[in-house]
Amino acid sequence: MVVDFEIGEVLAKLTIPQKIKLLTGLGWWHTEPIPEHGIESIRLSDGPNGVRGTRVFNGVPASCFPCSTGLGSSFDVELAYNIGQALGDEARAKSVHVLLAPTVNIQRSPLGGRDFESFAEDPHLNGTIASAYINGVQSKGVIATIKHFVANDQEFQSERALREIYLKPFQIALKHSNPGALMSSYNRVNGVHASESKWLLDDILRKEWGFQGLIMSDWIGVYSTSESIKAGLDLEMPGPSVMRGKALQRALIGEKVLLGDIDTRARKVLELLKRAYSSGIPCNGPEVSIDTPQICQLLRTAAADAIVLLKNDKHLLPLTRDSTLAIKRIAIIGTNAKHAMTSGGGSAQLLSTYTITPLDAITAAAKEIGAEIKFSIGTASYKYLPLLDPYIKQQNGQSGAVVEFWNESPSDDFTSPNSNLNQNLMPCTWNVVTQGSVCKLKDGIDEKVNLKCWIRYSTQFTPDEDGDWTFDLSLAGRGNLFIDGKLELDLTTDPNQGEFSFGLGTDDVSSLVKGITIVKGLKAGQTYGLEVRLSNAQFVDGSLPFPSRGGLRLGALRHFESHQGIIDAVQAAKESDVAILVVGLNNDYETEGFDRPTLDLPGTTNELVEKVLQANPNTIVVNQSGAPVTMPWIKEANTVVQAFYGGNELGNGLADVLFGKVNPSSKLPLTFPKRLEDTPPFPSFGSNGQEHGKILYNEGVFVGYRNYEIRNLEPLFPFGHGLSYTRFEYSNLEISDVTPEGNFTVKFSIKNIGTVDGREVVQIYVTDEMASLPRPAKELKGYKKVALKSGESKVVLVPLDREAFGFFDDRNMHWIAEKGDFFILVAASSADVKLKGMVHLEKTFTWTGL
Repeated sequence: MVVDFEIGEVLAKLTIPQKIKLLTGLGWWHTEPIPEHGIESIRLSDGPNGVRGTRVFNGVPASCFPCSTGLGSSFDVELAYNIGQALGDEARAKSVHVLLAPTVNIQRSPLGGRDFESFAEDPHLNGTIASAYINGVQSKGVIATIKHFVANDQEFQSERALREIYLKPFQIALKHSNPGALMSSYNRVNGVHASESKWLLDDILRKEWGFQGLIMSDWIGVYSTSESIKAGLDLEMPGPSVMRGKALQRALIGEKVLLGDIDTRARKVLELLKRAYSSGIPCNGPEVSIDTPQICQLLRTAAADAIVLLKNDKHLLPLTRDSTLAIKRIAIIGTNAKHAMTSGGGSAQLLSTYTITPLDAITAAAKEIGAEIKFSIGTASYKYLPLLDPYIKQQNGQSGAVVEFWNESPSDDFTSPNSNLNQNLMPCTWNVVTQGSVCKLKDGIDEKVNLKCWIRYSTQFTPDEDGDWTFDLSLAGRGNLFIDGKLELDLTTDPNQGEFSFGLGTDDVSSLVKGITIVKGLKAGQTYGLEVRLSNAQFVDGSLPFPSRGGLRLGALRHFESHQGIIDAVQAAKESDVAILVVGLNNDYETEGFDRPTLDLPGTTNELVEKVLQANPNTIVVNQSGAPVTMPWIKEANTVVQAFYGGNELGNGLADVLFGKVNPSSKLPLTFPKRLEDTPPFPSFGSNGQEHGKILYNEGVFVGYRNYEIRNLEPLFPFGHGLSYTRFEYSNLEISDVTPEGNFTVKFSIKNIGTVDGREVVQIYVTDEMASLPRPAKELKGYKKVALKSGESKVVLVPLDREAFGFFDDRNMHWIAEKGDFFILVAASSADVKLKGMVHLEKTFTWTGL
């Protein structure tokens, strides 16, 4: 490898096929090498809340940080920078040069399947947290990739809305950081795919904003050859190439593209390689985990700061020895309490180095105050049952399972329901130990295993409760589940259609199947042999966008009837001084590939909440989700906490807030609506809002809280809302004069008038009532997180610039700040204005670019 090289010299030495080779990936996670010129592959890896490495199947464990909406709720740029640094360290440990993060797409609708991956519905909060994150990652020599550019959900129309809302977080992030790469989105924008839009990639991104980094596609997100080259898309991912390679050579011969176009794209790839080589990260190096006391503490801090206190009407929280309520017995209720919901699904999902469940953490915290715990599951809230991971071990006693592969059937009856499990099988082609019970076999498999193969997954299952257990098995292929040698699920004979997604761009492959069964009379602590036998022949013969060997997902839960579970939960609540009810969603519901059909909590969850609240008014409702849900029981609930997906330490983070070790300070980065019909894009979101395949963004610039305010519609909880265990007093607002460049400062005092130390997120909104175009009633233009001891006062300075006044004039295609008076609002949330002042802009001015 040539660590330092002159790009022009290398480019001049490359043949045309070599230059074309540079413009696509090598497999899923690497760039193409050209060893004869000292060019080696560099490694890319998914984020945004962790660094997975090069394998989906059997990946090296990684630290899982809170989901992006959780980080966004912190309103804490220092925390975002620190997490970025930690992710940079993790990337280096996995020999990753390019981290595919952060995501800054605006959450247009709370139904969006990937809403949890972005920081906020507001472009200013989204962009500023992203820039701190990027700066943290890149301080470690790792290249950050801001994505997905742009409007990563559906088509578009209004340029003003595109500029002010959807492009804005990218613009802000590029202004305050320098990401080395950017990823285009899958969708069209005004009829043209983003990956081939010269207007987006060249006119706006490169020429207007001056972006100097590499532009790559989302995975299988290139739909043209010459158009994407000319538009400015440098790198097609993944490899092998579909739209480049020989197709690009043919386009060059036909003069659809010129050699200069290819040289321009190849130069950008070489610039990325040179930057990556200079980091000192080895090419094709090892992958290891980081698990230190420092990273554990940061994970715990981040988990606590991903929690928002929504209601505390009767001051039930925090739970301490000094509480006015004598707390001797605590009921913990809910499936989200027993199982750690670390992350949403899809690209963000990874194998965590460890996890702390809410049940374990709350039990430990309760012990410290002398309280006993009673757990009740209440009701199931899963599409798929919880994974078996905590309950499985190999025959040697170590955790995990053994997965074996054969290139031909190892016995005549291998996938028959009547398989003889005692029959000797021929030696396997390859085997591996896996730590989990979900195996997505699109990578991480030895090359000697054929694409079409036979697979055995074997382990030992030890339940933690007596009773009947429900198992569900999802397969990409055909197979059977055996427990202690007995057939329990036959998924070879007319199996049910399943939705088990392998990230393959489709859930419609006919060999994706699912089955469910109840196994009677299992005993806690007793070990049961468990085996899945699978043939992937039908799956690999399906219409897949890229190769995969299929896979499986195996889950289990002690069986109970929903009505009986609610009865047991109500009884536990009645017998306790306090009930902690942990409900919500999981990565079955929030993931890429599809959107949620409803804002409701799953199954009979709302019934459970209502009945537990009736049984014990001292109930703390904890909702865990990456995006808003409806809460029809909200009037009856005195204490409500929003816990986003909290990563490794989600349990300890939650317990720290509930038991007062951490005073909550986070605020909602998303408006929580009372009902789906109140959301800004309703009914023009999703398939119901399409007109001949196009989605009209009818709400324009009135996205999120902007929309609720313009319609004078009260949400369930407003953007920026979040409570503390202390109180703050705002005073002494002063606003400086505006400079000719549009700069000014907002100055005020804030005092902690409560009895405990705390932090307050102060938010600065701007109102323009004299604009020549309709504008939102208020727009967030600044914020600061202020730490105050009990009784302490501080003077807060928030500098603002021309962005505070500007809007996009799509008649003249520039930003404009119109002269006149602007109201400056100092607020605790978008709906809780504490101080109000006015500033005057003497003269109208316009600008383009950053």
